Amino acid sequence: MKKILITGITGFVGSHLADYLLGLGERGLEVHGTRRWRSPMDNIAHIADKLCLHYCELSDSKSVYDTVATIRPDVIFHLAAQSYVVTSFDAPVHTLETNICGTVNLLEAVRHAAIDPVIHICSSSEVYGQVKEDEVPIKESQPFRPASPYAVSKVGEDMIAFQYFLSYGIKTIRTRMFTHTGPRRGEIFAASAFARQIARIEAGLQEPVVRVGNLASVRTFADVRDTVRAYWILVQKCPAGEVYNIGGSRTMTVGDALNMLLGLSPRKGDIEVVVDKTLLRPSDVTLQIPDCTKFRQATGWEPEIPVEKTFGDLLAYWRARTPKAR
Repeated sequence: MKKILITGITGFVGSHLADYLLGLGERGLEVHGTRRWRSPMDNIAHIADKLCLHYCELSDSKSVYDTVATIRPDVIFHLAAQSYVVTSFDAPVHTLETNICGTVNLLEAVRHAAIDPVIHICSSSEVYGQVKEDEVPIKESQPFRPASPYAVSKVGEDMIAFQYFLSYGIKTIRTRMFTHTGPRRGEIFAASAFARQIARIEAGLQEPVVRVGNLASVRTFADVRDTVRAYWILVQKCPAGEVYNIGGSRTMTVGDALNMLLGLSPRKGDIEVVVDKTLLRPSDVTLQIPDCTKFRQATGWEPEIPVEKTFGDLLAYWRARTPKAR
């Protein structure tokens, strides 16, 4: 029996990864996941009976050790994190403790449980910060210039995973995933926030105004379902100790993404776009175009889902979750 552990399985990416692994239909594949005591189950309600769920708090080393020692996983996908950039400015200490200390607790648990799993550590493209125009597409060798407490926390998580590989031979593989979205994406993220507002406008629950932050930022978008497929290939084909950029193939501004979503709505002609200063970050990262050559050459992975389908499915997700005005 091959045991897979997904930390943060109730989240956006974690739930899609669980879907993907169960959809493989492989015999002998047992999917475990950690959840906090108050974690909402919405994202995995449709598959909860097929999963082995464990209450676990990353900040509590005993909780993490007990979980890891009980499961003794063959593969760990470490996805649990405080992942909101904007929130990290309001709660920097919590962000650092969750993402760095939580990762240390996981790696220490693996070390003391005397097991030898492959561990995917999910870093972030945010570690690169604001790059210059002559530095794109961004390679893995690009210097770190973290521009938020979240980005700093991901630098720490990235580097501690590498250190545990060097010091103890723990089989960590790091990814720096660029912008990815799709159904179940948290409403605080740009494309999902736009889709949610459009769905509420269509349902008559808010005035025809979409509030936005910086629309000039350039991003390369990937679909979350391509993302989790990449992660599964990663742990099968890539050597421990390595780091890989992963991203989509469609580059556009955040404003272009908004226009694409508006174009999918019957209300597109009468929706106003308003910049909300509260949605602007104290320091922003406005140019993120990845060079994914290293990962593609190592695995043969290519993104398959066009961004038009990604945004269409994202809008459909929010429409399904939005009640009609009475």
